[in-house]
Amino acid sequence: MGCYDCCIRCIGAVPYPSLVATLLFYAGMALFCGCGHEALTQTEVLVETYFARNVQDFAVMASFIKYFQYVIYGLASFFFLYGILLLAEGFYATSAVKQTFGEFRSTQCGRCLSLTFIIVTYILAFIWLAVFAVTAIPVFFLFNMEQTCHNINILAETTPSINQHGWICMDARQYGLLPWNAMPGKACGMTLASICKTSEFYVTYDLYIAAFAGAGITLLALFLYMVATTYNYAVLRFLGRKGIR
Repeated sequence: MGCYDCCIRCIGAVPYPSLVATLLFYAGMALFCGCGHEALTQTEVLVETYFARNVQDFAVMASFIKYFQYVIYGLASFFFLYGILLLAEGFYATSAVKQTFGEFRSTQCGRCLSLTFIIVTYILAFIWLAVFAVTAIPVFFLFNMEQTCHNINILAETTPSINQHGWICMDARQYGLLPWNAMPGKACGMTLASICKTSEFYVTYDLYIAAFAGAGITLLALFLYMVATTYNYAVLRFLGRKGIR
């Protein structure tokens, strides 16, 4: 067998769906973990500076941010290892590997392992669907805040009286960021418009959008993993029925 034939068979042995899913998986997790971690830090600065005067009002949210950042560290480590395992399972089960290595055998342990990956991947996909939905909440809050500031600026240009737009507010307490007894808990009028012009606001907004996109990419990768692992398990079951053990 020549070098060219060996290269062609090796290329054919690559489980491309699992490989694409792994690349998307790592890219999405990098965006979600990196941008999400920094976005939480910026959120702490933004809320503490403009929405909460008393440190006690912000204590619960500060603790939540701290603990969730540790959760992000754990997620990054777990998903990094899990992506490697899924890619290795894809190499193990691909039919191209069976054609390349004649000694390959489908064992009962191998089929059980593939079934385990299917179940775990389905569970992770549903859990991550909830994470994806939760990630949309800060994006929705900051989007509404930006639109409110835009409306205030328009009213400020068309009406001379500040009372015309002083009633327009964004209340962080409505989104669960602060307790209901927090003061002031909201920003109104030109104070709100000035917040939207700060670098903290735009950096936080962009980071949450990137984290939201990363969560979506990760969810897409998990769906691809679900398809790939299900196909791999079907291949192994077929081999078992054909008597290749």
